[in-house]
Amino acid sequence: MTKMLSGRFMIVLSALLSSAAIPPLAHATHSWGGYHWARTTASFTLKLGDNVSSAWDSYLGTTSSDWTVSSVLDTKIVPGGVANVRNCKPTSGRVEVCSATYGNNGWLGLAQIWISGLHITQGVVKLNDTYFNTAKYNTPGWRNLVSCQEVGHTLGLDHQDTTFDNPNLGTCMDYTSDPDGTLATPDQLSNEHPNQHDYDELGIIYAHFDSTTTVSAPTVSRMPPAANNIDFDAPAQLGTGQWGKLVRSTNHGRTEVYELNLGRGRKVLTHVIWAEPEEQ
Repeated sequence: MTKMLSGRFMIVLSALLSSAAIPPLAHATHSWGGYHWARTTASFTLKLGDNVSSAWDSYLGTTSSDWTVSSVLDTKIVPGGVANVRNCKPTSGRVEVCSATYGNNGWLGLAQIWISGLHITQGVVKLNDTYFNTAKYNTPGWRNLVSCQEVGHTLGLDHQDTTFDNPNLGTCMDYTSDPDGTLATPDQLSNEHPNQHDYDELGIIYAHFDSTTTVSAPTVSRMPPAANNIDFDAPAQLGTGQWGKLVRSTNHGRTEVYELNLGRGRKVLTHVIWAEPEEQ
């Protein structure tokens, strides 16, 4: 789907999930695509490179602590490996988290995953301070929601719900226009943190072992050299970047997934969320 950015924001997310083999839990059904970090142990630690400003440090810390509650993985914040936060190029075997004033390009947050076969090999999360510096989005609710959701996608989780107007489910993997639950009814749940459904799904995704690992593996599945010249900040139709082809559009076009094929089984997935026109 091709959309003009005029009058719209988007939260951009890429997400890759895993095939899993724990006894299935009926209520945990939001894995996506069979993609996962390859690992050879029952649990693993995924490094989150800190390339964010001081305004984001506490929120990234909360996000890391929240996902570490999972019984199958930990996240660990480490010094960032990015030379230029505006480009925020990936590092094999980890997730780089960046914040910058990326401009009035329409997206609030962005998460992208590089995959090889079924395995996630590297990831990037970008947080757009052009919008987070405004009164509307410079709130703990919005910062927690976007940080938590983008990192959640890099772990292998899809969304529990993609309809903005539904009541909050109490998870950051749920789309909402009311992240802290204060705009609707007094009993509206907060969508700032994971819930048990998210942890259950991670248990399913990572129940099996792999014969190799893509976690903290600097020589595994690097991008082909030509990919270093691609601007991953925007879709190709805007003339400023390239997300590849649209492979999924739901919720009347407000949620979209793009796929860029890098050859030899390597791809980049980008997930886009479009907000209401009045939020521009």
